[in-house]
Amino acid sequence: MLPKSLTTVILNRLRRRNCLGTQYPAANLTGTSSNSTIFKRGISNSAPREKVDCVVIGAGVVGIAVARELALKGREVLVLESAPTFGTGTSSRNSEVIHAGIYYPSTSLKAKFCVKGREMMYKYCSEHDIPHKQIGKLIVATRDLEIPKLKNLLVKGTGNGVKGLRLMDASEAMMMEPELQCVKALFSPVSGIVDSHSLMLSLLEHCHNLSSGRSREQWINIFLQHHCSWRAH
Repeated sequence: MLPKSLTTVILNRLRRRNCLGTQYPAANLTGTSSNSTIFKRGISNSAPREKVDCVVIGAGVVGIAVARELALKGREVLVLESAPTFGTGTSSRNSEVIHAGIYYPSTSLKAKFCVKGREMMYKYCSEHDIPHKQIGKLIVATRDLEIPKLKNLLVKGTGNGVKGLRLMDASEAMMMEPELQCVKALFSPVSGIVDSHSLMLSLLEHCHNLSSGRSREQWINIFLQHHCSWRAH
């Protein structure tokens, strides 16, 4: 977990860079490939430039995770975020559910990535002490005419590689959740929940460690800048 004091240091350090970049010189990176992208901040022709291999738009959980993965593979990464801090959009406005991969068409990339991503999420959270829990989920039919839909989801989820799915009678489901009213239920034991903010802080910590770590080949810079303009060259 990223300590609160270190979080403050990181964010304050990033915020000190104003839109025109006059307080900080351009990054002096070694070994930059010839096809790297140069980004100029602000509208001044004299503004410093950042020369990088990859640019990630958005410092939400996906953007930070992508930046971390690119840096681990030796890329120089620039993350751009228009908000005053990270993870203020969808990343902090969701149910924080780790989905099993039941609903997507069996041949779709969504189904493939959801199942694989779930396994990777549990592994990452366990290895980095991210608060999470594999609590399972009940999908219920409140009327008899909804039971065929549960059976279809069972077939689809099993085809997607979701393990442990099973139909259960109303009595069994209501033993698990006494306030529940249903006629049948589909139980997904691999569904779970995660603390999304702790997850983002962990990913941000790794980005920070890479940016100040062992080599220039593992370089990340996150610009949290409000009302700024960028121009690619």
